[in-house]
Amino acid sequence: MTRIRIVLIVSVMLNLFLAGALVAGYASLRAGKGIINAGSLRVAGAELDPVERRRFRQALRQTRQAMRPTIEASRAAKAQAADLLRHEPVDQVAVAAALDRARDADTAVRAAVERRAVAFAAGLPAPERAKLADAMTSRSTKGSGRAR
Repeated sequence: MTRIRIVLIVSVMLNLFLAGALVAGYASLRAGKGIINAGSLRVAGAELDPVERRRFRQALRQTRQAMRPTIEASRAAKAQAADLLRHEPVDQVAVAAALDRARDADTAVRAAVERRAVAFAAGLPAPERAKLADAMTSRSTKGSGRAR
């Protein structure tokens, strides 16, 4: 009987913990503080005033949307590389070529987003540009002392 009670108590505690994690995750997403997966420029844009920040993120989002075919090409190349690794014997040249295509596509997307960010920043008032520049500098020096 004691063992069953312990198991039940542990189970209830674990379920409460998991429920709390789910609620916290949902609340975080609803608050708009989701994971930013758009590079340091978008994160640096968080320092802008709310109106400019919204416009900045919208500009970057539109650029990524326009680059959707290139993003899909990158994903397809990565999937092809993974598929080629499953075959015997492994065609190393074909795998490397698929990864090269994926990297080229990723680089093209990053370049387009960065060009759009620069064009947007050029139209900002000097104090807002300074905030963006300071945030970019801060992000680029954060991990520079760590070993890789």
